[in-house]
Amino acid sequence: MEVYFNIAQIIISVALIAVILLQIRSSGLGGVFGGTESAIYRTRRGIERTLFNVTIGLSIAFFVITIINVIISG
Repeated sequence: MEVYFNIAQIIISVALIAVILLQIRSSGLGGVFGGTESAIYRTRRGIERTLFNVTIGLSIAFFVITIINVIISG
């Protein structure tokens, strides 16, 4: 059973990394390593809102799976 939680944790972590990298709006890899973004407040619409909500959902799922994995292995 613990193996399934480890596999789920790996899959969720890779998906979380992919979704976070998709949210970067600047061009090239410069934005990943500290590129500047405008400080203007904008509302999230369309795909930005969807990516934001998916990121929150994946992070909550990762946290829950991690807690369950710790409880089971302990």
